[in-house]
Amino acid sequence: MSGKIVILTGAGLSAESGLGTFRDAGGLWEQYRLQDIATPEAFARDPETVQAFYNARRQQAAKAEPNAAHKALAELQQAWPDRVVLVTQNVDGLLEKAGAQPIHMHGQLDQALCGVCDHRWPAPMEMSAQEPCPECGAPAGRPDVVWFGEYPYHLEDIGEHIQDCEVFVAIGTSGQVYPAAGFVQEARLFGARTVEINLESTDVSGTFDVHRLGPASATVPAWVSEILSRGV
Repeated sequence: MSGKIVILTGAGLSAESGLGTFRDAGGLWEQYRLQDIATPEAFARDPETVQAFYNARRQQAAKAEPNAAHKALAELQQAWPDRVVLVTQNVDGLLEKAGAQPIHMHGQLDQALCGVCDHRWPAPMEMSAQEPCPECGAPAGRPDVVWFGEYPYHLEDIGEHIQDCEVFVAIGTSGQVYPAAGFVQEARLFGARTVEINLESTDVSGTFDVHRLGPASATVPAWVSEILSRGV
């Protein structure tokens, strides 16, 4: 095999770096209802609360370090830069810290977006409720993350990669958030071999050809090592 490998990563990839998933008991997400902090309507209604939530997430992510799974994926992409496409639902930037170059379909915590003119800029660690846009001056700066009800980024490019891949791998993703949850079915439609690497089985596990269960810091480096040793 010498074809393209598309790897989709989710929150489970960063859990062992101290960044909680939506379902972690007692985690940051459990303190809020998603409709109160992760929708455009929530930001319009209460920008102070939304900014405070993402300020906390931004500060947490800035302190976090890549774990062995991030580093293994970076190693794989660096070994085969023309073949390995990393697509992430994560907004934390840990893949970049490890040396990878992922496609961020849900945006990035360290970036800000103007709700008026769509200008993007590096986000300060603390964004205010009326964060001014450095381009147009409007007090409409928000985290450059894709909220529920919004359209993910780079879907056309991601779709082209999936249609062209020989292997599709999903790592640390719940299989409950669309459109990412449907990527495996699209990959299968175009003849790709599909692999799921996760802490536990998911709602879409039955659509994968191969399953590897366990902590990402153990399962991902082991899989990458096997792939690189076989040269396939």
